[in-house]
Order: sequence, then C-alpha cells, then structure tokens
Amino acid sequence: MDLHLDGRRILVTGVASGIGAACAWAFADEGALVAGLDRAAGPGVTHPADLTDEDAVASAIDAAAAGLGGGLDAVVACAGVSGPFGRSIEDISLTEWNAVLAVNATGAFLTVKHALRHLRGSDSPAIVLLASDSSFVAAPGMVPYNASKGAVLQLTRALSVDLEPDRVRVNCICPSIVDTPMARGDLGVSEGGFGDAPFPVQTADEVARHALYLASPASRPVNGHALVSDFGYLARSSFPA
Repeated sequence: MDLHLDGRRILVTGVASGIGAACAWAFADEGALVAGLDRAAGPGVTHPADLTDEDAVASAIDAAAAGLGGGLDAVVACAGVSGPFGRSIEDISLTEWNAVLAVNATGAFLTVKHALRHLRGSDSPAIVLLASDSSFVAAPGMVPYNASKGAVLQLTRALSVDLEPDRVRVNCICPSIVDTPMARGDLGVSEGGFGDAPFPVQTADEVARHALYLASPASRPVNGHALVSDFGYLARSSFPA
C-alpha cells in the first residue's frame, strides 16, 4: 500500500532513541522529510529542545518547520519518560510526579500547541501521540506513568474534536512492552534484549509502522482513535475458562 509519504514534512519528538528514533528512520525510508526534536543528543536530533520548556519547544518547532520548507504535514510525539518504577505512591515525591507529567502529558500538549500553526497549511494534516496500554490498564508500581498515559489518551480525543474544523486528525498509539532502552532499564534487561521473556514484546520498528499509517493521507477517515498494539491483552476476559 502506498502511504503517500514521499516529500511530506514530518516532525518527530523523542528521536534520540527507542520508538522516536525508529519513527524518524521509518519516515525517512518512505521518502518523507524529517525533523527531530529531543533534549538528548543523537543522530536524528536536528533541533535540540527540552519539551518541558515552552519557549524552547516553540523555537525548536518554528525552526524545524522553516527547515522543512515552511510548514508541517504531520507531528509524531514520541518523547516520554517512565519515572518511578516499582514504588508505592507514598514513596513518590511531588517532584518526581511532576517530572513525569511534564514530559509525557504537558510535553505532548506543548508540541501540539506550537506545531498547529505550521500544520494548518497542509492538505492532510495529522498528529500522532504516543500513549500506552497503560492508558487503559495500570502497571503496578508506576502511578505517575499510568496517569500520564491516561492523560495522553484523553488529550488525543479532546484534540480530535477541537481540531476537526481545521481538518487536523489526531490519533494515538497504545503499545504494550516495547524493546527500547527505557523498557530494558525499567525491567533490568540487558542490552541483548528481552530474549525468552514470559510475555510478548514488540519492537520499536513495529510501533513505527503504526505511526506511518496514522500520519499518512492513507488514514484520512481515522480520527480520535487509539490504536492498541498489545497482542490482544485488552480483549481478554477475566472469566476463568
């Protein structure tokens, strides 16, 4: 299927590693023009920016759009942190809580806010946010992360409604465990990967393929959707059969 991404102008956040890096490479392979934002250095980072700093976000996005010819066709917001892992809410400080929400929820908000003026000139503008299966189910010991991803899901829905008059589609991807440096660090997995893990693990490239579709004109009717990529976990009943 031709996704019609050749020459389209794509902004990806969180491109230094993991899903963001996979998305940047996937769009480039499809012939898209890609600008990458991240606070860390990396081969795909064309515009360094702290996504919790509104002025930095606005400046970086303006520069990215200018570098891509004066506009954007799609934004793929992948920047995220996991925060405290395996800890009770009583052991989590307000500073730690705020740090997770600042990147995962507020960072997505700021990215969309300042990219929107550059998207309006596109013939098929699209926004893809990275949520999680934790938008629906809670991983134990990860209260800030779970809450932040629930916020991203509802942000997706709210934006899809508010931006419909502008023809800007907004969807999110909700993957379960993805083999990334962040997930390996949280779960104590070596750089070699998850190997024979007793649970299904997807690759960042697989998530990137979802982003390609949702950001492309080929998904024109799809808006306000949460694409759950979890090997069917949410579909399973708790009925003991």
